[in-house]
Amino acid sequence: MRVITGKARGRKLATPANNDIRPTTDNVKESIFNIIQFDIEGRRVLDLFAGTGQLGIECLSRGAESVVFIDQSRESVKLVKDNLKTCGLEGTVMQMDAVSFLNGCGKFDLIFIDPPYDSPLYEKVLETVNSVDILSDGGIIICEASRDRQLPELEAPYKKVREYIYGKVKLCKYTKESL
Repeated sequence: MRVITGKARGRKLATPANNDIRPTTDNVKESIFNIIQFDIEGRRVLDLFAGTGQLGIECLSRGAESVVFIDQSRESVKLVKDNLKTCGLEGTVMQMDAVSFLNGCGKFDLIFIDPPYDSPLYEKVLETVNSVDILSDGGIIICEASRDRQLPELEAPYKKVREYIYGKVKLCKYTKESL
């Protein structure tokens, strides 16, 4: 696993020692950044279920203003901190429950949501993002799930824009339309 481009281009990221954390594959990561490549620089990013932190780190490398990394796992938090240090980047890393964080955070321009594939957290997290309204106008949510998972529609002004399929993985792009 390496950083694709930007300030930390080519830096190798640490990966988990076991299968408790499922990092986004390089092909899927490259596809994500093809989808959002013009929506990163100067943006405030939230990497929920951060795992290794690779999505948020890629954003920092490409010029994001800031990234907040959230994960409940102690191992993930350590991996994110180690990977930030390796890349010479800074971000806010917090070990806590995603839904609890969402209920007390500010606005973000870009949000990554990637819980364990078999988790019931997709709906809860997306509903909370929608109801608490933490996405800035014109902001983007990228949700990674298994190909067969049905991801919900959200209430206006949030909108499911498109789903992309890459092998066994589905990416779903949501936006918040300006009112």
